[in-house]
Amino acid sequence: MDRFSDKVVLVTGAASGIGRATAERLASEGASLALSDVNADGLEETATACRAEGVDVLAQVGNVGDEASVADIVRSCVDHFGRLDVLVNVAGILQFKDLRETTLDDWNRIISVNLTGTFLMCREAMPHLLNSGGNIVNTASTAALAGHPWTVSYSASKGGVFALTQTIAVEFGKQGVRCNSVAPGSVLTPIQQAFDLPEGADPKLVYRIMALDKQRGPETVASSIAFLASDDAAHVNGTCLKVDGGTLA
Repeated sequence: MDRFSDKVVLVTGAASGIGRATAERLASEGASLALSDVNADGLEETATACRAEGVDVLAQVGNVGDEASVADIVRSCVDHFGRLDVLVNVAGILQFKDLRETTLDDWNRIISVNLTGTFLMCREAMPHLLNSGGNIVNTASTAALAGHPWTVSYSASKGGVFALTQTIAVEFGKQGVRCNSVAPGSVLTPIQQAFDLPEGADPKLVYRIMALDKQRGPETVASSIAFLASDDAAHVNGTCLKVDGGTLA
């Protein structure tokens, strides 16, 4: 299947987890890739794996929470490939913390990457996507759709991503640019495994948001992103596709 053989796709958060799995999936379907992350070593590992599929890969270290860096990421992509067809926003950070102990710095750091970073990438990429008739896939979360304990900053940021996605879909749909999101849940990724629950937290509140299926790897989300980004989803716009094994069924 070569749904992206003539497409240029920019993926943020490509150094690991869902971002890496998405890059590898798109490479296997023939996409030319512009990959970005703050983690240089992980980013190069992803780029190497994708190049092994025989596709052109541009890897660039960048911070989506920084306006100048975002402009450089998009500009470098278009300078290298001459166009941009798909933007996939995966870059994000997570924190488990009691609301009462969440500082303003905690809040601002997570909002900056997860929500502001997604906004900046969409804004910077839009002129090029209008030229190509392209589309955007953003990464929300089941935390955007239902209560998720100890993630006040993260949940708020992902709720914002969901709303941002719907707004862009309505604003630019008639101009030929689709915008959709995925809402992962019960997916094993480095971002999820890197943090411990707050002291005294009741683990039963976590178990209640586990999948009816089982926890699966990031490739399950990557396949959904590939669908939304492809022409197979030409009539899908403004949706939030849950990839959670029935967590919110």
